[in-house]
Amino acid sequence: MRNVIYAINITLDGCCDHTKFNPDEELLEHYTHLLRDFDLLVYGRKTYQLMVPYWPDAAKSQSETKADIEFAQAFVSKKKVVFSRSLASAEDGNTRIVRTNLHDEILKLKQEPGKDILVGGVDVPSQLAELGLVDEYRFVVGPIVAGEGRQVRICFCRSL
Repeated sequence: MRNVIYAINITLDGCCDHTKFNPDEELLEHYTHLLRDFDLLVYGRKTYQLMVPYWPDAAKSQSETKADIEFAQAFVSKKKVVFSRSLASAEDGNTRIVRTNLHDEILKLKQEPGKDILVGGVDVPSQLAELGLVDEYRFVVGPIVAGEGRQVRICFCRSL
């Protein structure tokens, strides 16, 4: 069975809003290596729309840094599942939009053959955590305090 891995970079105060800080070359290299261990990425609409079209455009660019281009190429090569009720269509051929039950779809994806599933963003991973469907958490904590912005809030406690 495939595992669901939630990975995200955050600040010391839990901010994951990329408009408040930018990943440096070392962080991009970390996530490039991480992406190579997965063949499926799962996002919600907001995260998908932050990633696309930026990274597909960067993959074709000659003016981006080497780290940006390598991450972009790794990202573009992966299949993606986007959970959304409002996204009309996907901008690339590697993306499938799912409008059905998150719980049932993730259980189905976990049963399919392949590498583990990488989940990013905030809303979908939070729902998956509540459903007990995240098998592993990987947080990269940057040494800054953003002071504002979107926060990661996940309770690791489960009532018996």
